[in-house]
Amino acid sequence: MEFDWSPVLDNASFLLGGLELTLALSLCSVVMSLLVGTAIGLLRHYGPRPLQLAIAFYVDSMRAIPVLVVLVWTYFALPILTGAVLPPFWAALVALTVHIAAYVAEIVRAGVSSIRKGQLWAASALGMSLWQALRTVILPQAVVRMLPAFGSVISIAIKDTAIASVIAVPEYMNRSQTVAGQTFHPIEIFTVAVAVYFLILFPVTRIVDFAYGRLAHLGRS
Repeated sequence: MEFDWSPVLDNASFLLGGLELTLALSLCSVVMSLLVGTAIGLLRHYGPRPLQLAIAFYVDSMRAIPVLVVLVWTYFALPILTGAVLPPFWAALVALTVHIAAYVAEIVRAGVSSIRKGQLWAASALGMSLWQALRTVILPQAVVRMLPAFGSVISIAIKDTAIASVIAVPEYMNRSQTVAGQTFHPIEIFTVAVAVYFLILFPVTRIVDFAYGRLAHLGRS
């Protein structure tokens, strides 16, 4: 069997367009998931008891439901319930954010819980508000401890964008499937897809590991 890379070269511009959308969806979903998940994690740890229970139900529910189900439900069922029709890109962004933010919330909750309570008490004794203590004492240490887990979540978020192809988001995997079906060269097309995702994800994981190696001492207390 001989590999024929001409379908990849002939459709390079088409595939690159999908790659641009993949990178955009990845960046947006990572940023939104980290922001929303951090807020939810802090509220679960420091919020009132009823809110903690509601957030716990949300987190456990999202971790029990496959992301594919959340994606399909957001695109097909949410418009029926709310009347708001989301374009595929925005439906994918909402679904990925809602799903991944649950994992981020647990990471944040574990991170802030790992900081000794005495540090919060000391900050309170100095007249700091809860927000000031979080911003200047708790989170700087907790974020360093959370870096390895955040690296895993970022990788998962980027890979999960490939699932958006099921609701017709024209990202890289969706366009790869289209080219593979039209050219009958799936091995070559998906081999390139493997390389593309590796080139995106490998530097991300290495950068996070490098940052943690340089900053790990700041998380010790």
